Amino acid sequence: MKSPINNQINTVFVHVSNLKKSVRWYSELLGQEYDLDAVSDPVYNIKINHHTGLTLDSGLEGVSKKVDALENPLFNFHTEDIDTAFAFVEEMGYEAGEGIVRFDDFSFFTVRDPDGNVVMICTG
Repeated sequence: MKSPINNQINTVFVHVSNLKKSVRWYSELLGQEYDLDAVSDPVYNIKINHHTGLTLDSGLEGVSKKVDALENPLFNFHTEDIDTAFAFVEEMGYEAGEGIVRFDDFSFFTVRDPDGNVVMICTG
């Protein structure tokens, strides 16, 4: 049976407790410009290539969202150079995981955002 649902992810939602802090963190991680004066609750859309978007969601204005971060990443960002990416994350002072994990055709490391959400940075 043909499904009416497209085989495409449009937006990944990351629930955050402090929208401006998270906008700064994700924007700097991805090398994007941002204007914190233009950031207002409840959501901020990070510019992502292609179809998939990344929306930071802090919930309704005036309500502090409690975020229960998972121990495993729900998505990843791609890099062509894992060593340079890891050095960049360390230089930014971000909480990186246990270091780079390497396989023959794939390498990755993890980093935690301000709410403890785990994001994977990987090749391949």
